[in-house]
Amino acid sequence: MDIDREPDRDIDALGLLCPLPVLKARKALAEMAPGAVLRLRASDAMSWVDVPHFCAGAGHQLVSAEDVGGVKTYLIRKAG
Repeated sequence: MDIDREPDRDIDALGLLCPLPVLKARKALAEMAPGAVLRLRASDAMSWVDVPHFCAGAGHQLVSAEDVGGVKTYLIRKAG
C-alpha cells in the first residue's frame, strides 16, 4: 500500500459488473472528507479502465492499483 495508514473506508465490489464498482466508489467518496482514502476491491476486468478514468475525471487521486489473482484493489484519495 502506498499510504502510511489504513484506508478510511472499504468497498467490496467483487462480483459486480461495471459500472457498479465505480458507482459505489462515487457514492462512498461523496460521503467522505477531502483527503480521506477509499479502498475499492473489484473483480470486473473493465474496472481496470473505468476506475482510473473516473478518478481523473472527478479529480480524485488514484494512489495505487494492483491486480492479484483477478482481484483488483484500488486506493483512491478524495479530492480536496
